[in-house]
Amino acid sequence: MPSRQACEAAASKAGKAKSTLIPLGDRVVVEREESEQKTSGGILLPDSAKDKPARGVVVSVGEGKLDDKGNRHPLQVKPGDRVVFTSYAGEAFQVGDQELLLMREDDILAVLG
Repeated sequence: MPSRQACEAAASKAGKAKSTLIPLGDRVVVEREESEQKTSGGILLPDSAKDKPARGVVVSVGEGKLDDKGNRHPLQVKPGDRVVFTSYAGEAFQVGDQELLLMREDDILAVLG
């Protein structure tokens, strides 16, 4: 299981500011990707018409979920993974100039390869 320092180092290597939002248990911190500026037909979209993308990059992860016997199971995602999640997943937090989402691992649908 990666330590807190390893998670912060991975976030720093990705060129991001160090996150002070450290998730607990089976929670994951995700930075949402920017929405598209144009449609596939070339039409520029105003901010009010843009959908919030359901894709992002994992910034940090918790230690894992505890089962009924007290064993901790590590999460399937790791910092740096590009993920797809449900559109209403997580709580948005502003940390410095970054908008981060805090969500459960269950809200993540897939890891993009």
